[in-house]
Amino acid sequence: MPEVLTTIPALRDRVGAARLSGRSIGFVPTMGALHAGHKRLIDLARSECDLVIVSIFVNPLQFDRQDDLERYPRTLDADVALCSASGVDVVFAPSSLEMYPSPPVCVVDVGRVADHLCGRFRPGHFRGVATVVMKLFEITQPDRAYFGEKDAQQLAVIRHLVSDLNVPVEIVGVPTVREADGLALSSRNQRLQPGERRVATVLYEALKDAQARIAAGEREAARVTAAAREMIERQPAVKLEYLEIVDPLDMQPVARIDGPVVAAGAIWVGGVRLIDNVICVPP
Repeated sequence: MPEVLTTIPALRDRVGAARLSGRSIGFVPTMGALHAGHKRLIDLARSECDLVIVSIFVNPLQFDRQDDLERYPRTLDADVALCSASGVDVVFAPSSLEMYPSPPVCVVDVGRVADHLCGRFRPGHFRGVATVVMKLFEITQPDRAYFGEKDAQQLAVIRHLVSDLNVPVEIVGVPTVREADGLALSSRNQRLQPGERRVATVLYEALKDAQARIAAGEREAARVTAAAREMIERQPAVKLEYLEIVDPLDMQPVARIDGPVVAAGAIWVGGVRLIDNVICVPP
């Protein structure tokens, strides 16, 4: 079983001992409700690092809606069991009061990388993500940190964070893990009703259509997105939030596709918001 630590001083002591013994540290930050996608991150960290730390913290700063924060699944016992089966050394599961003993005055402004996609619809979300990740990096002092590519904009924000602020952490992006029908694994999937689950794959199908059009030579992003959006809008049980073609480095929309791009989208299925993306490479 991993050690389950709930305070910052206890974790810092554990990290300090590992550093003194020359051990490398791998870190997987999560909000819990762990699934096979998280396990992929943990397994890679386990294969590359001496000490593996997984944090489980539902970060209130990154929620733009109080009801979403309250409904986010919290399954600590099951999460610790998955960590144990995956060889995790330390689970860091702090309370909100431990992480934020008072409302933070200093936060991380992420700038234009958050202007579009999720950032447009979730004001303050990436400021909250960047702030908690920066705090966790300071607490865990990892050599490598592992993030899923499903959250492409989040990954871009974190890469800019460590580059712009000279944070000595290697960021490792891990490919999206999908179910057999293509639905990207997400902690939110468990909130889908059976009928909603069946139609939720339309986002991935639309993104794959965009990928195929670009691979076939289409260069106009507007044509690609129009076709993909139409696929989603034909499904009455699904509400499209956005579908865009963006540059993979700064997440800014592109008009003409002259190199690798990211096709990214978000939908609502019932009361559940799902995101996904695919890399698209022109011939």
